[in-house]
Amino acid sequence: MLVVNRFRVPEADGEAFRVDLATAREALAACAGYAGGEIGRNVDDPELWVLSTRWENVGSYRRALSSYDVKLRAVAILSRAIEEPSAYEAAEPGTTLNIGSPRSLG
Repeated sequence: MLVVNRFRVPEADGEAFRVDLATAREALAACAGYAGGEIGRNVDDPELWVLSTRWENVGSYRRALSSYDVKLRAVAILSRAIEEPSAYEAAEPGTTLNIGSPRSLG
């Protein structure tokens, strides 16, 4: 599965933000199920940043967010992400796609 977190950061804060984002990625990378990740900055809009991570499955990602080290080193920066859906399933030809359904509230 793929997780895409986008951030809007003033250009003057970019270097400090990059350091914080690298720390968050390191914390996530230490978790079981982490398969890789990249930090990027938009080529047309230097205030737009992305942390893209890959995971064996959604459970691995959710457990990583619950780990003490991730809460300590990553959650504060991840909470600054643009509010939008961030988890994506693989959709390569031949894969079975998830069926969307609303979650029960009761």
